[in-house]
Amino acid sequence: MIRALALENISCTFVSPDDRGQRYTALKDTTLVAQDGEFVCVVGPTGCGKSTLLNVAAGLLQPSSGLVKVFDKQLIDINKDAGYLFQAEALMPWRSALDNVIVGLEFRGVARAEAVARGNDWLKRVGLTGFGDRYPHQLSGGMRKRVSLAQTFILNPQILLMDEPFSALDVQTRQLMENELLDLWSAERKSVVFITHDLEEAIALSDRVVVLSAGPEAHPIGEYKIDLERPRDVAEIRLTPRFIELHAQIWHTMKEEVLKGYVQQQR
Repeated sequence: MIRALALENISCTFVSPDDRGQRYTALKDTTLVAQDGEFVCVVGPTGCGKSTLLNVAAGLLQPSSGLVKVFDKQLIDINKDAGYLFQAEALMPWRSALDNVIVGLEFRGVARAEAVARGNDWLKRVGLTGFGDRYPHQLSGGMRKRVSLAQTFILNPQILLMDEPFSALDVQTRQLMENELLDLWSAERKSVVFITHDLEEAIALSDRVVVLSAGPEAHPIGEYKIDLERPRDVAEIRLTPRFIELHAQIWHTMKEEVLKGYVQQQR
């Protein structure tokens, strides 16, 4: 199989800017691989370095040690094969939905007419036909996430890096967006690394779940193949016996680390 993204023995140590120069190691000797077309979810306690891992994969953060490889070539700078969907909204409030979707194409020098045509096509694909002239403040939270998905997919990245993109949504909207993502992924078959603290979300979406330990020095402590049939409805799949079995198995690994993370957050 082709390795789309490989993080090999990644460690990230940060030094405080004050005179004491204290060191904090967020990740230590962490290896994570996403095969071409694979949907991988990373779960772990709050503060375990999940977002740090994603920033390393995006080339936004240089690791203290270890290598990042994209399609088996070492990543030196920004990962141009990846699209990054952040937890916080990254839409420009002064641009319409359509203009937000096509902003990346404009930066790449695509002619306005072509960019608009492609943008309208992607708005249609995410269920926002007729909303292209609306501004972010005129859209619901779910609609804004749909715009963000279109903004990311329109650039045709080979790898999708997603940092808890639906965590701020209500339960019903979140499930709609998860199914929307699965539909887009099934059509495009990009490689996905999806960060979440929600184990149910991870199992419902992914081909494989990787569990990180509590920090500091977080590292993988478990890896589970999700052998649920596709296509999936994320609400219905949660009711199946195999889903419940997988949840119990992975939670058994996670539980102690979540408690450790909770204790550390109280200090």
